[in-house]
Amino acid sequence: MLTITKLLQVSLLLINTKKMKKTLVLLIAFLFVLISFSQDMKKFNLYKPEENAMQKIEEAIVKAKSEKKQVFIQIGGNWCIWCARFNDFVTSDKKIDSLIKTDYVTYHLNYSKENFNTALLDKFEYPQRFGFPVFLILNAEGKLIHTQDSWFLEDGKTSYNTEKIMSFLNNWKQKAFEPSQYKEQ
Repeated sequence: MLTITKLLQVSLLLINTKKMKKTLVLLIAFLFVLISFSQDMKKFNLYKPEENAMQKIEEAIVKAKSEKKQVFIQIGGNWCIWCARFNDFVTSDKKIDSLIKTDYVTYHLNYSKENFNTALLDKFEYPQRFGFPVFLILNAEGKLIHTQDSWFLEDGKTSYNTEKIMSFLNNWKQKAFEPSQYKEQ
């Protein structure tokens, strides 16, 4: 098995042309990204397969009702790179993080070989059909009011789009359902 050091030594011997220099730069960039993501996934531990998810969601509904919020459920697993990317994206963006904390009670529903949470996914009309992560919005009564395919919130590259996420969250927060928001002028 070639180590990174040996690979770089071989590549340095071959740098006689501009094309080889470009290849080496791309190779180094690729290896850096690969190592970075693999390290991130080792640390990523947002989902708890051992939790009683039904009970946790019921607790989130009670809290949402008392705080006049919606419930935001992110379904995924600790194996899911896009779940890690979404969590990192929304928690590092102050506007999105603030919006979520102000208008939603959040729960991360595990989907993995350790616990697929099949009964809950059946109850919520099979959201796993969209891939992961997938997002559910429940009202304060616990009724499913929206299922969001995360693909529509991506930037088309390797991350998410702030405006798309803000629009999604603003359109499903409890205030969006208040008739006073839509008075005719």
